[in-house]
This record gives sequence, C-alpha cells and structure tokens, in this order.
Amino acid sequence: MSRLAAASREALDAGGMLADRLDGFSPREAQLRLTEAIADAFDSREVLLAEAGTGTGKTFAYLVPTLLSGLKTIVSTGTRALQDQLYNRDLPRVREALGVGHKSALLKGRANYLCKYRLQMAKGEPRFTAKEQIAQFQRIVAWSGRTKFGDVAELENLADDSPLLPMVTSTIDNCLGSECPFFDECFVVQARQRAQTADVVVVNHHLLLADLALKQEGFGEILPGAQAFVIDEAHQLPELAANFFGEGFGMRQLQELLRDCLAECKDTTGALAALQPSVREAENALRKLREAMEGLPLKGTRGKALEKVEIEDAFDEALAALKTLGEALAQLGAPTPGFESCAARNGDTIAKLGNWLAGEGDDVFWYELSPRGFRCQRTPLDVSGPLRAHREQSKAAWIFTSATLAVNGNFIHVSKRLGLFEPETLLQPSPFDWPRQALCYLPQNLPDPNHVGFARALIDTLLPVLRASNGRAFVLFASHRALREAADALKDAPWPLFVQGQMPKAALLEKFRASGNGVLLGTASFREGVDVVGDALSVVVIDKLPFAAPDDPVFEARLEAVRRSGGNPFRDEQLPQAVIALKQGVGRLIRSETDRGVLVLCDPRLTNKPYGKIFLDSLPPFSRTTNLNDVLKFFGSDEVVEAPKPAAQTNDDDWFAAARF
Repeated sequence: MSRLAAASREALDAGGMLADRLDGFSPREAQLRLTEAIADAFDSREVLLAEAGTGTGKTFAYLVPTLLSGLKTIVSTGTRALQDQLYNRDLPRVREALGVGHKSALLKGRANYLCKYRLQMAKGEPRFTAKEQIAQFQRIVAWSGRTKFGDVAELENLADDSPLLPMVTSTIDNCLGSECPFFDECFVVQARQRAQTADVVVVNHHLLLADLALKQEGFGEILPGAQAFVIDEAHQLPELAANFFGEGFGMRQLQELLRDCLAECKDTTGALAALQPSVREAENALRKLREAMEGLPLKGTRGKALEKVEIEDAFDEALAALKTLGEALAQLGAPTPGFESCAARNGDTIAKLGNWLAGEGDDVFWYELSPRGFRCQRTPLDVSGPLRAHREQSKAAWIFTSATLAVNGNFIHVSKRLGLFEPETLLQPSPFDWPRQALCYLPQNLPDPNHVGFARALIDTLLPVLRASNGRAFVLFASHRALREAADALKDAPWPLFVQGQMPKAALLEKFRASGNGVLLGTASFREGVDVVGDALSVVVIDKLPFAAPDDPVFEARLEAVRRSGGNPFRDEQLPQAVIALKQGVGRLIRSETDRGVLVLCDPRLTNKPYGKIFLDSLPPFSRTTNLNDVLKFFGSDEVVEAPKPAAQTNDDDWFAAARF
C-alpha cells in the first residue's frame, strides 16, 4: 500500500479526521477499499476503472486522495447540478475536515456565463414574445450589475431552456474573443484564469470533452498541466464524446446567426441595406428546407433524407443562400468585430453543410427533426482512439468511476468504448443490506411489451402496489407515449401526480419530495439525477427493458460495424448498453442505510428470454418475488389478493426476440 493510500484510508477510517469532524459520517469498508485503489492510481499515474455501488461514498473516496496528494486534479461530473453540489457542498466539507488549504475552482462551459456584449446587444431588441420575458430580462439586467462570477445558475427561477439564455450568453461561434469591447470584464476569461491557478478544478463532462475536441483541432487547452483526472459518472462519457468529436449544424443555430447579422447593423451606417436582402434570402431558404423535410421520420440517415430530390434541392438552395450572405458580409467596409464573427460563423457553417452533403468517410451522417427545426450531425462510430490518445499524452492518473460500469460482473464493454486496454479495475458492490431493505417484484402474466394491451395491463399491475405504498413511487417509461397514457390513467388517483415536462426537472423533484406521497412519472432522461432519500420514494417501477431504439442512425451503424467485425450486435452492444441503463434506473430506489423500497420490473422478457438472467445478475442482491402478496406484506398491508389471470398474448414481434447466444 502506498503512503498516499495509507493516509487516505486513515482519514476515512474509524477515528480518522472525517469521522471526528463531519457530523453523520461513518466509516464504510467499501469506501476504504475504493480510496486505497484511487490513491494507488494517483501515485503510479495509472488508470483505474472502478464501479462503486450506491452507498459506497465514492465522492469522499476520491476527494480525500485528491486533496492529500497535492496533484493538480481535474474532477469531471456528469451534470452541472452534480458539479455545483460537488463544488459547493462536498469539496468544502472534506477540505475543512482534512485541514488542507488547496485552492479550488469551478469551471463551466461558456454558455453558463453572462456575456456582457450579448446582453448589451439584446437591449432594445424586439425579440420578446411575452410580458413575462420582458420582466425576466430586466431581472437579468439588474443581476448583471451585482454578480461576481456571472454564473447564470445564480438566477433563480430561470429555466434551463429559457429563450433568454442564448440572448445573454455566448457560444464558441459568436464569441468575439479578445476583440470584444468587454474582454477585460469577461466572466469566462476570469473563470479560466481561476482554473489555471487552482489545485483542484471541478468541471463537467461537456466542458472536458469540448476541451479535448478543441485541442484535437489545434486551439490549445483550457485546463493545462493536470496531473490527475477523476471522471465521475464515467458511464456517460462515450456517448457524449461521440457528439464532441463530430460536428453539426442546425436551424436554430442558423437563425441565431441571421439575427446577429441584423443586430450588428444598428451601429453601422448602410449595413442594413447591404445585408438585409441576403439575410431574408437565407431565412426563406431555411424555411423551405424545413418544409421539404416534412414527412421524413423524426430521425434518419443523410442518405434517407437526400433520397427525395426536393430535399436535396432545398439543401443546395440553403447552401447557395449562405454563400451569398458570406459575399455580402465580405463587401462591408471596415467591418466591426461583430461582423467579422458573423462572417466566420457563416463560413464555418458553409463548410459543415458541404461536408454533410458530401457524406465522405466512415462516420455516421444523420439528421433529426424538431417541431419547427432540424439538426444535421456527423458522428464518429468509435471515440476510443481520440480518448486514448489524449489520456496517454497527458501522462496523468485517470480514475473512471460510476455506480454503473460493469455488466454481469465484468468491464469489457465500457473498457472497449473508453479505449482502455487491461486497466486496473475494482468492482465494489453497494454496502446496503439489499435483502432486508428492498424487494424486487417481477409481476407475472403481463403481455409482451409490444402487445397493444401492455399499457393497460401495466397500470392494473401497478395500482395495488401504489395502494400498498400510498404512492411514494417513481415510474420510468421507455417512451413519451407510454408516459402520457399512464399520466391520463392516473390523473384521478388519490396521490399527487408529477409528470416530466410539467416544469423544470429540479422544481418537479422538489415538489415530489415535499409531497411525501406523490407519484413521479418520467422517461429515460429522468433515469439519472433523481436522488430522493427517505420515505418520499419507496417504489421504483420500470416498464420495459431500456434497449436503445433500433432506428437510431448512430446506434444502427454501430451495430452494423460490430456485425462486420464478426461480433454479435445484440450480445456485444445492445445488451450491455441496456444493462447499464437498467442499473441507473434501479439505483434510484435505495439511497441510504435506512431507505426501504420495492423495485417493480414489468418486462416479462426478464424471465422468459435467455438474456433476462444477465440483467438480473447485474443488479444488487435483492430478495425477489413474483407474488403480489409479498409486496403487500413488505409495506405492512394485511390485504391478500389472488394471482391475476394470464394476459392475452400475440405473436412475439419484438425486434430483438430472435437474439440467441
């Protein structure tokens, strides 16, 4: 055991600094083993891949060696909410308990910081669609005069998808850089300066990957000199990396460019007359392009979209309109930094659009439609190469950890996707007393998930469980359609109902917690980040096994690549991804040593398909039952019910039912 490992274990053990100085802290053997492994990887500058089950205390397990090592460390989390929690709550507590004075910094992507130039440009703009937006904008203006860090998270009651945010923040496309008149006051620059001088920098995966992608393109690095990287929620990294190592453009981005072109005209004589015709031409071309794409599947390949001649013609027309705009921008005399930025953005979009239309190389070229827009994307099939190259070049220690990395006890799938060859691994199960604290209920006689009667049968199965638990449930659905059907079926139920999309996620979770006996309905995007400790959440229901949609163009291409290489697409790609996703949902149930709850897995394929055993063996050691009466007893109910009659069945047309291995 290294000296750092011994010191880390001592700090977290009985009688250690954390036990002595932090209220409510108690040593956990699983946490001690994890911190030793992390400390040894720090010392040897090696790679560690560690699954730490719920309740292990992995945050403290990596923060202690991080602070005791003295290494400059980048800690990356899955979301901005987790990033804020780590920086504002966990890191200060551990630092104070250890009595160390290391300097830390919080660094987010530029879209999280107020841009004073964009704010100035937005004043007086007729973009507001409601009085509420005008009032909210005035609050942003007032806040801009007193904020120290410019982090828009300081703005309470401003939704993450507020249309005001793009108006007062910058992107890599529209940032003026050192040419900006507010450069000396730039909150992004100040945040990066603090990060460069800090010992511990807390980022999120989006920022980390954006930095890696920029370095690959030769723009230098945001986070220089790191000696160690801790990647928390590491299971998210491969999918996110595929987006950052690709490129794309969309209608919203283009509309923002056209609006910015006109906004820049207000301070330049003659500019509006020079630019407005080509801006209007581009606007019309974009509108015609979106109309031409109407009727396409919501998501598909470039080839499928361009099969229609009218769509290919509309893309060509849009490309020509953007080139005309570029010529108009180039002909402006003495352009301002704002116009120069618009010209650069336009040129970049022209290049991306041309690349997408050409569709050359092994990457996946695809599109996605929204109600009034579209996005076109180039996505690499395999990001393990660039991830491995950066990791090896850094000469740093790398810790990849999450509660959900292993499939059936091994790390083969995630290791391959992260570009890791025979890394040091640690599988540390959750220390909770699962057989005592939790029960896994596998309802019998439900129809196959694709059967027309499945949704109704699911509600019938769920109602006696909800009556026994008095609500207090989180129900996860595989589709928004199933979510809506369940919301309609439960609207008159006696428990408060909270449905994804009613309000921002954080507000919805807070209301669910406060209700004490609510029923929360969500889809896959709610699978992570739901952390409700205590009686307010005592049931987690998962309607179907979370297999990725087979019509997703990137996933489809990935399956085909596995097939071409001689592998089994179901065994090697579909199944491992679904197991990890299921583990994420299951992990919402038991969050502390005192929690008790029932997991209801409604997909009959768990017991009637060969692969069901792999799912069940990858979960914590629940007590399992197929008898509803055991669930009622778990919640102290004296009710006894008869087993339901078998549901009507149809032919199994499930898209992966034929998989055998």
